[in-house]
Amino acid sequence: MSPTPHLNELGEFLKARRAELSPRVVGLPDSSGPRRVAGLRREEVAQLAAISTDYYTRLEQGRMPASAPVLQALAEALHLDDDQRRYLFGLAGKETGRPRRRPLQKVQPQLRRVLDDLTSTPAIVMGRRMDVIAWNPLAAALITDFGAIPEKHRNYVRILFTDPAMRTLYADWKSVARTCVAQLRMAAAKYPDDPRLTSLVGELSVQDADFRKWWAAHHVAMLSVGTKVLDHPVAGELSLDWDTLTASTDPDQQLVVWTAEVGSPTHDGLRILASWAAGRPQSVTRPAD
Repeated sequence: MSPTPHLNELGEFLKARRAELSPRVVGLPDSSGPRRVAGLRREEVAQLAAISTDYYTRLEQGRMPASAPVLQALAEALHLDDDQRRYLFGLAGKETGRPRRRPLQKVQPQLRRVLDDLTSTPAIVMGRRMDVIAWNPLAAALITDFGAIPEKHRNYVRILFTDPAMRTLYADWKSVARTCVAQLRMAAAKYPDDPRLTSLVGELSVQDADFRKWWAAHHVAMLSVGTKVLDHPVAGELSLDWDTLTASTDPDQQLVVWTAEVGSPTHDGLRILASWAAGRPQSVTRPAD
């Protein structure tokens, strides 16, 4: 495709904006070696926007038009302000460049009461894009101290890939992580214009080779039921069945519970963990920073 003036200008605008950003600003690890270009590399912008490097290169060269979802993802990746976003969309001939930002979810009161009553069963509530929006003390003792994590980072997939303790907690971490990536793929299909989900995929694609490979495989899975084996530092080996219940008052909220057969070693392990958790101070929930 021959470049047109508007596509050329769009490409130059993208190049200028990425030249102004450093890896640190967008949350990427900064390599110790010298960089041949100022700012971000093309492949870094592409990964942050969850598009291919070849596609992004064609955009910069003025050889490819961009769809509205791609422009939204690039605007997030390049930290564009409102004026820059409108300019970018204007160059592409699109009506608007403002994605619909969904507010951070709050747990439904009914689910909150269920969580409070589940004193011997670990349980969490997952929202859009697998964000953890509520949990009970036993879930915090089993998985991680969710209250110590900033709200905007309290995402199950993000925790799974960025917290080193998760790789030893799950006996088969790769299987668990691969399934979670497939479940996140389902969320991406449901919310294709969600900038927070796009940002999460871009961040993890840059930071983790396994995530990048599994995301590219396009496998999908529903959040439903299964069994996970955990090697817990306090309770020992636990083989837990997990199930998912969708809230009728808000289909975007799902209660996930971990259970074990009464009288089994895992059931005894949960009782030990509950006793330990009862004497453990709870973190004050941290707001998004």
